[in-house]
Order: sequence, then structure tokens, then C-alpha cells
Amino acid sequence: MEMLMRGWEYFAVNVLQQPAFMIGLIVMIGYILLKKPWYDVLAGVIKAIVGYLILTVGSSGLVSNFRPVLVGLKDRFDIDAMVIDPYFGQNAVTAGVEEVFGKGFGNVMILLLIAFIVNILLVRFRKVTKLRALFTTGHVQVQQAATAYWLILFACPFLINNNISLLVVMALVLGAYWAVGSNLTIRPCQELTDGAGFCLAHQQMFGVALNTWMAEKFFGKKEDGKEIKKIDDVELPGFMSIFNENMVCTSILMILFFGSILCILGRGYLTEQGFLKKGASMVFYVIQTCLNFSVYLAILQLGVRTFVTELTASFQGIADKLLPGSLPGVDCAVVFGFGSANAVPLGFLAGFAGQILAIVALIVLQSPVLVICGFVPVFFDNATIAVFANEKGGIKAALILPFLSGICQVFGSALIAGWVGMAAYGGYLGMWDWAVVWPVMTTLMKFLSYAGVAIVVIALLAIPQIQYHMDKKGYFLMTEDYEAYKQMKEN
Repeated sequence: MEMLMRGWEYFAVNVLQQPAFMIGLIVMIGYILLKKPWYDVLAGVIKAIVGYLILTVGSSGLVSNFRPVLVGLKDRFDIDAMVIDPYFGQNAVTAGVEEVFGKGFGNVMILLLIAFIVNILLVRFRKVTKLRALFTTGHVQVQQAATAYWLILFACPFLINNNISLLVVMALVLGAYWAVGSNLTIRPCQELTDGAGFCLAHQQMFGVALNTWMAEKFFGKKEDGKEIKKIDDVELPGFMSIFNENMVCTSILMILFFGSILCILGRGYLTEQGFLKKGASMVFYVIQTCLNFSVYLAILQLGVRTFVTELTASFQGIADKLLPGSLPGVDCAVVFGFGSANAVPLGFLAGFAGQILAIVALIVLQSPVLVICGFVPVFFDNATIAVFANEKGGIKAALILPFLSGICQVFGSALIAGWVGMAAYGGYLGMWDWAVVWPVMTTLMKFLSYAGVAIVVIALLAIPQIQYHMDKKGYFLMTEDYEAYKQMKEN
């Protein structure tokens, strides 16, 4: 018995509490269940572990690069600065969860696994749950599992000492959110793509559903019977294509924001704190420091893509066998190939304008949390919303709704990240659902305890029931035979 306990303790310390090896174990089990040859299993496990180790290099680089800004704003102005970006948010959890809650980051991977199983089960019993979508965007699952881990630890301190109950509650909430959120995007995606057979599994699923409805409701109807004016009816300047490049856009944003903050802190302070060497060029220090964010983000993204590819592949075959008639949830960037191409840069710029306005408001109101734009929310949220909004409500919807989205991202993120303590570690996920929907869910769980958890889960699972009862004949037909669905609607 003593040997068994020692073996379990060794396994727990060296595998379960080490995220890289925990991911490798999950990938190994998945590939074995898929009956892959041993060499494919071995290659998958190595790539998964190395991918996570690459992620930790990028993560630690972001921390060290961000330190002058964090320390300077805290010392001189008593402000917590944070970037709203999924990778910065994931990094904040990695850096602070053990210090704040005494819990290891390794539990995030266990949470991801259990929540994914919950998603599979909810779709497997779709006749009862009315859920038709499986969340398959692995890198987004990692980011969301990390942020949900922090938010639910904060909201449910009564569960912290019971690790099993904690992970079960987290998995129910996160798994239901994945299943329900991606299910909400089925109709918008099928109508945009004319039945391409996918939905969205990203960070703005509720945002896409709500904004698509608003575009159709408030912008899509004209009393005089004329067609709505869409983006393709307007010629855009060629320079706007620069915002389609992730690395370029991130670099520009970081120079604008971090460069401004570093200049405000001044050469004297940076030299005194040892960040800038005496006699070194302030101009090139600022440029290099800001561009390093793009470097470390690229490293981090490479690591995520490497291990997530194996993680997703190890589960995909099992999910396909278990879930006939369901749709895969994919990255939001897939919709950029449909609808208007010009909706992408216009949505980005409109959302960016909304974020800038909200950030200025935070500064004027002397908010204790300063939000700094991140590329992923300002681009992917708002560009995606613009694509759907343009189809349903034309150019006005494609400009106004992303602008409002940018405001929501900043105010919602500042509120929730400052409250739960993530702002102190430099980042928050910051995208639409996590700036609007998750703050509401966190508040309910925080103030209503177990009842709040029950209300959140029940409310989420009630949404597909309402969708089904609003269109009983077409609800499942939409995913099983879209042409027959369109014919039914025409008749």
C-alpha cells in the first residue's frame, strides 16, 4: 500500500502538476484510443510537450517585457495596467493563480479535458439538450479554461479545498458555455455561408449571435423597400490592408500604447530602475521593447498551435464517431472568407475607435485599472461581428456594432479584471463574451454561492430549448440538410 501511495505521489508531482507532461499524457491516451501506431503516438506526445514548453518561453518573455510598464505605472501613478488579449490573460493566470489561490496551473488542463467531455455528452444527447455543436478550437479552449479557472476560483472560494468538486463545477459551467455558445452561432454561420456546415467556437459566440440579431432588427429593414447599403458598395483605400497582418498590427498597437507609457515614465525613471542603460538611446529602447511583444507573442502562439494541434487531433476522431449530425465549431477567422472582405478592416477600425474612446474615459475617470488594447480582441471580435452585421444590416451596422463592441470590451474587462485581481498580473482575456457574459456569470456565482452556479448552468442550458421551440421544424434540419431547410423556409 505504501508503495502504491509513493507511486501515486510521484505521478501526481511529476505529471499531474506539470502542465506540459499532463498534456502529453492526454494526447497519448487519445491517440491510443484512436488505435494510432506507436510511432505516431510517440511523435504526438513529443510535439505536445515541446509545444507547451515553447509556450512557457513566450509567456516568461512577455512577463519580463511587460515589467517596466507594470512597475512604473504602479510606482508613479498607483495604476494597475493590463493588456486585454487572450495570451496575456492566459499568462496572467500562469503567473498569479498559485500566489492568489494556492492552486497549481496544471488543473487548467484537467479542467479543459473534463469540460470537453461535458460538451461531447451534451451534444451526444442532443434530442434532450437540443445542442448541435462541438467546440473544437483547441487554442481557444486553453485560453478560456485558464481564465474560467481564475474566475470560478474567485467566485466559489467554498470549493477551493475540495479539488474534485471544484473541477466538476468548473467543467459544468465551461462545458455548457462551449456547447451553448457555439450552438448559438449555427444559424448566423449557415445563413452567411449558405450551409457550409460549420459554426464558430471562439471568444465572441454570444456577441456574434446578439449583434447579428441587432443588425437584422435595427438596421436590416427599410420602410421604403430599398436595399440596405453594404460595405462592398463603398470603395476603401488600399492602405487599410496593413491591418490584416497580425504581426504588423500588433507592433503598431504596442508602439502606440506601450511606447506612449514608456515616454510618460521618462528616461530618468527607467534608468533609475535599471530598465534602460545609462547613455542608451531612449528612442530605440522604446521601439525594441514594443516590438519584443510581437516576438514573444509569436513564440507563444507557435507553442500553442504546436500542442493544440495534437490535442485536437487526439480527440477529433472520437468526437466524430460519437456525434453524428453535429457541426464542428471552428475559429472565427474562417468567416473572413465569406461575406465582404472589406468588413474585416472596417470592423477592426470601428472597434479600435470604440476601445480608444473607452480607454480615454477610464483615464478621465481615474480608474485604478488602465486597459491597453490587444490585437486579438480589437481585430478578431470586431472584424467577425462586422462580417455578420454587414450581411444583415449593411455598412451602418458594420460600423456601429463593432464600435459598441470595442467600448464593451474595455469597460467590461476593466471591471471584471480589477475586481477578481487579474489586472495586477498584466492581462485579461478581454474578448466580447468574457467582457460581457462572464462578468454576469461570475457575479451570480460570487453572491449566490451554489444557487448562483445552478442558475448559471440552468440558464445556459435553457437557451437551446428556447431556440428549438421557436423553430421546431427547422431547428435540426438546418444542420442535417440545409438545402431542405431553405426550401422549407421558402414554402
